[in-house]
Amino acid sequence: MKIIITVTSLKDWDFDIKDIEVVTGKQYLTNPIYSNLKNARVFNLCRDYKYQNTGYYVSLLAAARKHKAIPSIETIQEMKSAPVVKILSTELDSLIQKSLKDIKSEKFTLSIYFGKNLSKKYDALSLQLFNLFQSPFIRAQFTMRDGKWTIQNITPIASGDIPQDHGAFVEEATKKYFEAKKFTVPERTSSAYSMAILWDPKEKTAPSSEKTLQKFIKAANQKGIQANLITKDDYSTLSSYDALFIRETTAVNHHTFRFAQRAKAEGLVVVDDPESIIKCSNKVYLAELLKMHQIDAPETLIIHKENIQLAPDILGFPIILKQPDSAFSQGVSKAENMEEFKKKVADLLEKSDLIVGQQFLQTDFDWRVGVFNGEAIYACKYYMSKEHWQIVNWNKNGQYGKVETMPVELAPPALIKTAEKLSKLIGESLYGVDIKQKGNKFFVIEINDNPNIDTGVEDAVLKEKLYSKMMDVFLNRIQKSKQISIN
Repeated sequence: MKIIITVTSLKDWDFDIKDIEVVTGKQYLTNPIYSNLKNARVFNLCRDYKYQNTGYYVSLLAAARKHKAIPSIETIQEMKSAPVVKILSTELDSLIQKSLKDIKSEKFTLSIYFGKNLSKKYDALSLQLFNLFQSPFIRAQFTMRDGKWTIQNITPIASGDIPQDHGAFVEEATKKYFEAKKFTVPERTSSAYSMAILWDPKEKTAPSSEKTLQKFIKAANQKGIQANLITKDDYSTLSSYDALFIRETTAVNHHTFRFAQRAKAEGLVVVDDPESIIKCSNKVYLAELLKMHQIDAPETLIIHKENIQLAPDILGFPIILKQPDSAFSQGVSKAENMEEFKKKVADLLEKSDLIVGQQFLQTDFDWRVGVFNGEAIYACKYYMSKEHWQIVNWNKNGQYGKVETMPVELAPPALIKTAEKLSKLIGESLYGVDIKQKGNKFFVIEINDNPNIDTGVEDAVLKEKLYSKMMDVFLNRIQKSKQISIN
């Protein structure tokens, strides 16, 4: 991949970086060499990104030429958006407060060069801001308000605006960035395509263990897809891949969602996609979806401040209470009587205007059907944790019940039909559908994106074939996306 740096004037770039072509923005826009160039990455360091100025057009035409522009047009717009900056300021609040706690003034400016600052103590914050706002050089302005630091604005730094005393540091940071292995990943070997697998090595309840992820990687390689593990700090490498497979617990207000959004915007094949994360993460949405499509579920009521008193009469005791973004037994509680009900509902309504109340169905196990691309790929019985009403007892350090896995073709046909029908209403991503069985009837409890797939559990029946089957779907989607982009 050819690396190009665009500047307003060649005098703006006074650094000696090997294997990089430096051109003016006007040259990039007007010279046919660049419009005909394939597979290029463009670092836009022009002085002005204002609408319809040269810097703006560099990023805009780079997108049209299928070049990877940094910053992209989307990033340029995001930096101008006060609401976006405010949301991200909230999201990074704890890191901002920790990083800037020793500053005595009420204003602070942070200059970020490829994720680095002159002072190492700001590197963690600098890296996160660089990951969020993909621009080579960034200036972040912070202000102290009501005893807390907030981001006032984010702006790109043009190469000609770098302070002279920052020059040596910027050159070194730039060299390290371009020389880093992460930047060149994935360097293609015999593989035709590449995949990033997002994971968190420190996550205790990850959907797949590292051992299992190696099985995904092996299966991908056998299909001609070079797969690499990445973490949240590798956001800047995302555009180098053809696909993103998220194997970290997802949430809307989380870096996993930003990765999914960015990957989709870059044209990557994404599992799980942003829409699936949004839909599966909210139990209020699920309750309405089940009702609209007449899919059996335990008696359910959307509870708000005006109908609290109705719930016990409609649902009876015990009542299951769920915060809208609950997942895998967390954020779910059981109220045995009116006193417990009032207290737990009051606590939940402090966090959300709507919560889910559900009739309690006593069973020894929950079915979990894994569905990918609209097709069931595994069926498990997750038994309740010992002396507990859920499959995971978080009061005992996440103690699980036993699991039995059976061939999909031997599972009850009505179970598989229900799981596949619900999954198709969400999308074509990877889902885990939790269902309770009472006699011959099946009741949907919830659907999760990013379900568990682990060695000896969900893969107990198909073993290596499970991973191969999933990588076939990725391969077909990547090939289809390439055909669309060519046409």
